[in-house]
Amino acid sequence: MTDPKTLCVYCSASNEVSPAYLEAARELGGLAARTGLRLVFGAGSVGLMGALADGALAEGGQVIGVIPEHLEQRELGHRGVSEYIVVGSMHDRKRVMFDHADAFAILPGGLGTLDEAFEVITWRQLGLHDKPIFLVNLSGFWDPLLVLIEHLLRERFLHQDPARLFQTVDDTPALVEAVLAAPRPGPGVDSAML
Repeated sequence: MTDPKTLCVYCSASNEVSPAYLEAARELGGLAARTGLRLVFGAGSVGLMGALADGALAEGGQVIGVIPEHLEQRELGHRGVSEYIVVGSMHDRKRVMFDHADAFAILPGGLGTLDEAFEVITWRQLGLHDKPIFLVNLSGFWDPLLVLIEHLLRERFLHQDPARLFQTVDDTPALVEAVLAAPRPGPGVDSAML
């Protein structure tokens, strides 16, 4: 039997967002648990991060949280997760999350979520990995980003079809279906290259 796939989820740690986004994160956690997906995330106990973890844990799912020391108090680290990893820096957090992941999901979020998303998409563009990446466009949240990406293509700052870098899905059931259907990534790169 192969290990379950691990989905890395990038999302907001803010509670001051639409309840629909919090509910979608909670729904994703529950769906992941019920379908046997393991989750890795930024270990926050609040916002979409907390809702995601709580949704998975309520259904008996496996959840790995990765948090830098300096954010442990600020993001109220979720100590109830299956595995709680404290790292030294933001870069270490991203590397550990990447190393655990078979695929990536980008839920609504702010600058931190965009930072994580652009980094993992850029690594794929550079051929450093072939792990699938899914932009979860809940209620059109990422539409402005998709317009910007089209602008980059038109202006020739992006030379690769975005569909080769990431896939857009509209909701959490579509995300889970796509992750489960995706092939496992090929041999990984040495994360020291990242």
